[in-house]
Amino acid sequence: MATLIAMDNASPIEDAEILHKACKGWGTDEKLIINILGHRNATQRKQIREAYERLYEEDLIKRLESELSGDFERAVYRWILDPVDRDAVLAHVAIKKSEVDFKVLIEISCIYSPEELLGVRRAYQNRYKHSLEEDLASHTSEVNARLADSEADIVHKAIKDNCFNNDELIRILTTRSKPQLNATFNRYREDHKTSISKDLLGDSGNSFQKALHTTVRCITDPHKYYAKKMGTDEDSVTRVIVTRAEKDLKEIKEVYYKKNSISLDDAIAKDTSGDYKDFLLALLGKPDH
Repeated sequence: MATLIAMDNASPIEDAEILHKACKGWGTDEKLIINILGHRNATQRKQIREAYERLYEEDLIKRLESELSGDFERAVYRWILDPVDRDAVLAHVAIKKSEVDFKVLIEISCIYSPEELLGVRRAYQNRYKHSLEEDLASHTSEVNARLADSEADIVHKAIKDNCFNNDELIRILTTRSKPQLNATFNRYREDHKTSISKDLLGDSGNSFQKALHTTVRCITDPHKYYAKKMGTDEDSVTRVIVTRAEKDLKEIKEVYYKKNSISLDDAIAKDTSGDYKDFLLALLGKPDH
């Protein structure tokens, strides 16, 4: 059971006024801050933040950060955040340390419910514009060369035997980090003088084979993969442009030009028309015309 003793029927406006008074003047009244925030639940704390901003046109969190210091400031800052935001901050701090603090990440991933974990992941994405998984992978990119060697052999045997729904093959592709998978793919190329992607090509209608081929291409060179999709149907063209315009569409355009000797803008202008063409060109960064 929770230990927090929250005050029922507290007025967020009155609480905001008291907090403003506590932070006003030469000194900060820490006792007033504790009396309010130490007895308000997450919903009440959110209402106080909103009321404070309406009343004083100021972010309460930033005000408290400027007034407090040390461990007390850190505790108050983490407490006043929405729970999912707080956990997103804790995860980010843990990842950015010189040595990743895995215990914090393990606590969040193993103790929280699926719904809670999803909330934290969404909050992390909103706050840092990167996914929690991406940031974690970028800071834990150590590669196990011996594992890459053994798993390259497992992958080769599965492909050679046309066993594309092999449990081990699927486990490798879905649980290893991108750096580890690229090490495995490189070992595969060195050992067998061809790429996994090429070995997965073929006229077979096997859905697992096609899915694996797409998976490998997305992992090894996503920009090249997207550039190739730009030469297919309108749905794929639309999907790539609208999903990558705020991410890495410039790099995709560069790969497209190197491969086709024509700019993606020109190709889109040639193959589309009307408002659809104008909208795609706008997303591609073409000035108004």
